[in-house]
Amino acid sequence: MLYRENGQFKQTYRADLQIFPVLQDRVAMYALLLVAFVAVPMLASDYFFRAVLIPFLILALAALGLNILVGYCGQISLGTGAFMAIGAYAAYNLQVRFDLPLLLSLIGGGLAATVFGVLFGIPSLRIRGLYLAVATLAAQFFTDWFTNRVKWVTNDSPSGSVSVGALSFFGLPVETPVQKYLLCLAIVCVFALLAKNLVRGAIGRQWMAIRDMDVAAAVIGIRPVYAKLSAFAVSSFIVGVAGALWGFVHLGSWEPAAFSIDRSFQLLFMVIIGGLGSISGAFFGAAFMVLLPLLLNYVPHWLGLPLSTATASHLEHMIFGALIVFFLIVEPHGLARLWLTAREKLRLWPFPH
Repeated sequence: MLYRENGQFKQTYRADLQIFPVLQDRVAMYALLLVAFVAVPMLASDYFFRAVLIPFLILALAALGLNILVGYCGQISLGTGAFMAIGAYAAYNLQVRFDLPLLLSLIGGGLAATVFGVLFGIPSLRIRGLYLAVATLAAQFFTDWFTNRVKWVTNDSPSGSVSVGALSFFGLPVETPVQKYLLCLAIVCVFALLAKNLVRGAIGRQWMAIRDMDVAAAVIGIRPVYAKLSAFAVSSFIVGVAGALWGFVHLGSWEPAAFSIDRSFQLLFMVIIGGLGSISGAFFGAAFMVLLPLLLNYVPHWLGLPLSTATASHLEHMIFGALIVFFLIVEPHGLARLWLTAREKLRLWPFPH
């Protein structure tokens, strides 16, 4: 039996409320972190870092922020790409104009996205559902216009594209793919831990009460204004930091098209496929969106199928869409729910109930 919980007694409230109360889960998490921080940097290639691991970590961070807003608070948002763009351009201007270090630039980008997210979250106090989605979509259109038309944002770049110089973190250079990967991994771990503790606390319970029934939440004393705007603020801050990482670490140089509406839909699909209202769902969804296209692109070559580039591209989109529909039919609550179901079966094995 993988899960043998006999003798695992909780003698304090702190032990009972820890994130991983089962010993096997804690050991598995420590092993996963050990592999991620030690084994992967020694074994993975530069291509694997650039094409898979770094995009996966940054997109998982952005999906984590969006999941707080959509999954935990129930506020639909189609402007996540705009919040990423605000974080990236704000961090760029802070570094170029004020020569701030990388960490302060990332935090500044997150704070700028927080202000932007709260401003566009104010309509959530009056509207909800599809109408709120359209209101957040306006943030995407506004950001696209702002970054294309206002030259100050791009430091008066004639082409509209910006680029960052050499990166350093606390005096340590961040140049190689391994160093960039470790930086992203450390930031993602910190934000995942903070987000997990937030949703387990009082503010997380307020978000979920607003999500389930906002009228009943207001009756029992929860302030919808505070709960909704705090969800927009926390979500926008995390997404803004992810946008800054996407521009600084993954791209290096970018233009406004890097944060188009396609990015917003991609992140929303990650949250839906990975699992709404689940911290692990952000990672499952990001892995699905990053790894599956690569597999669909390489499998025909591995099998020796003579497919042209255009045919392979169309086939990739068709299979990708079909798999998304399949997963949503099989488990509407996402891949995280499938993992939780398998985990519960392991805990109950060999009993059939």
